[in-house]
Amino acid sequence: MIAPPVVEHSAADRASATGAAVEITDVSHSYGDRQALDGLSLSIPAGEIVAVLGPNGGGKTTLFRLLSTLIPLQRGAIRVFGNDLAREPGLARGLMGVVFQAPSLDKKLSVAENIRLQGNLYGLSGARLAERERTMLAALGLTERARDRTETLSGGLRRRVELAKGLIHEPRLLILDEPSTGLDPAARSDLWTYLRGVRQERGVTIVLTTHLLEEADKADRIAILNHGRLVAWDAPDALRGTLGGDAITIQSTGPAALAAAIQEQFKIDAKVVDDSVRLELPDGHVWIARLVEAFPGQIQSITLGKPTLEDVFIARTGHRFLATDAPDPPPGKRGRKH
Repeated sequence: MIAPPVVEHSAADRASATGAAVEITDVSHSYGDRQALDGLSLSIPAGEIVAVLGPNGGGKTTLFRLLSTLIPLQRGAIRVFGNDLAREPGLARGLMGVVFQAPSLDKKLSVAENIRLQGNLYGLSGARLAERERTMLAALGLTERARDRTETLSGGLRRRVELAKGLIHEPRLLILDEPSTGLDPAARSDLWTYLRGVRQERGVTIVLTTHLLEEADKADRIAILNHGRLVAWDAPDALRGTLGGDAITIQSTGPAALAAAIQEQFKIDAKVVDDSVRLELPDGHVWIARLVEAFPGQIQSITLGKPTLEDVFIARTGHRFLATDAPDPPPGKRGRKH
């Protein structure tokens, strides 16, 4: 558990409050022979919700572990509101709240006791702790459940308690690892309502990792990782806008031959992705008729849609989002340092 003492914000903290909340510079990390992060650089603006999106093995969990100081940096630098994570980990930890994917609640303690214990670990006590406890219970709709043991709560309510713990010491940065894991659609919607409220009312910067495209779409900006590299970084609509047109998917018994024929006849880019031919074109409805007429008998089915985040991922990587990536190793199997 990461629980540093309360610290005074330095001049560097205050000076960076209007700039980047997190600055990641040329960060690489490996587990044995496998490269989990490869020269990652990213500047996360203060006061935004940022989703780090990637398939399993993309590097997002490793980035979370580095940001939360669970594992040490091997190469590169990370600054949290101006504080170097390697040289000033205590200052950085005092500015962040962390919500892990795995539950961190003591199921035998009540909601209030879990929150109070976390406050104690961050150096809060007395009237100040009582005030923060009341504030977090009210803000997350937990006041009436304060005395309930957490083992009796639903998954959505437990997530609220986790958020209350992460926010008890008023961090300026909240980082969450796969926060929607195990939640039903209604609980996921509630979670995002709370996250937006925290960002809007308290100006907290929120960084979350996810492998869910629909969840990332709710963020202010998305960092898409693939094999440890940043392949896209922008607002969701801006990323989709880079494709410029409609997405056409064609099923064929000979996708490679069909893609080559389309490129030869129409001088347009056609890609084979997982045995389908993919095209991004303006006025896609016009192209459907032209393609079917030009290649009778070769097209089994053809579909048209607006570009999605998966289309962005395919355009940047050449394969589908949930392709052949392997998961990050658990913390206990980190391999040797490089």
